[in-house]
Amino acid sequence: MDERFPLYIKIPMVLLTIVLTVFIMITAKSVLVPLLIAGLLAVLISPLSSFLEQNGFPKLLAVAISVIALLAFVFGLAYFFYNQLIGFADEIGHLERKVNEWIEAFNAFSERHIDGAVPISFENVQSAIFRYIRENVATLTQGVIATATTITIVFIIPIYIFLFLYFRHFLIAFVMRAFPERHQDKVSSVVHKVKLVVQNYIVGMFIVILILATLNSIALFSLGIRHAMLFAVFAAILNVIPFLGPFIGATLPIVYALLTKDSLWYPFGVFAVFYVIQLAESNIFTPKIVGGKVSMNPLMTIIALFIGNFIWGLTGMILFIPGMAIMKVIFDETEGMEPYGFLLGDTKSSNISPARQRFRAKKMKALRDKIRAKKSSE
Repeated sequence: MDERFPLYIKIPMVLLTIVLTVFIMITAKSVLVPLLIAGLLAVLISPLSSFLEQNGFPKLLAVAISVIALLAFVFGLAYFFYNQLIGFADEIGHLERKVNEWIEAFNAFSERHIDGAVPISFENVQSAIFRYIRENVATLTQGVIATATTITIVFIIPIYIFLFLYFRHFLIAFVMRAFPERHQDKVSSVVHKVKLVVQNYIVGMFIVILILATLNSIALFSLGIRHAMLFAVFAAILNVIPFLGPFIGATLPIVYALLTKDSLWYPFGVFAVFYVIQLAESNIFTPKIVGGKVSMNPLMTIIALFIGNFIWGLTGMILFIPGMAIMKVIFDETEGMEPYGFLLGDTKSSNISPARQRFRAKKMKALRDKIRAKKSSE
């Protein structure tokens, strides 16, 4: 392709491919998202299914037990949040009164120090919210439809997981057959590494979430913050969204402490402990537990978050991180795509072995010789 097409043709072709890919991903969201989620979860629990099969369980029963175990965990987590939110809902009235007091205090301060300041009332805030709802009823209706679609997706994902697990060997055989025989070893290596990356990422993130939930709970209980478990677990789960997730997870208990405590030391204390825990997570827990196989540099992570949010919203922000890690593995194992794998990789873990350096230097020398020969022939 490099010799047949000039640069001014290749660039539009690449841009057109990117635009078409993004368009298809946005249009086929309801199909692609559940498939990707099911695929990642199927890879996660495939060792359990393989273990059961190796110990005499029929394949159908082993897959069913694995899926049921995963669903039991998910429903247990949902039940935990349901109970926590019921207790939190009892304080909504108290929080509304507290917000009203803050608004009145702000109005009093504005009247004393700002000439011509227009007072703000809690009722005006509520009416503005309802007016916004009335003016955007079409958008909200679409949101309801989207919620119904989400419920449908939730029911179909377990079916996808079951089918992916049951036919996993068949799918791997298909991937192997899709490439020439001379590439079989390379394809087998890529499939194995992708499986390890997905399992390493999900299991590692789960362990990190458990550690963060424990540390957050201890910190919030020590400060006397009510509903500490709810805030702690929610903040830990949000950690799967790099940069933005920890910020949102820390903001909620800080605001709650600000509204329910009489001293400003409490929200400051929440901020301090969450900041320390987040430093430990980003510098100790995630690098040691998740490992360098799925690490990406911050620039590519932020870009992946924005692209994921643009294409699939919050789901995209979560899926694009392991997706980029999988792409890095494929790029690293594909001849000619190594620079893109290097671009996605973590700069701290981008040390190249001496053998790899010699190989790349040899390739660069051959490329320079080819360019010189081409210029001399011209």
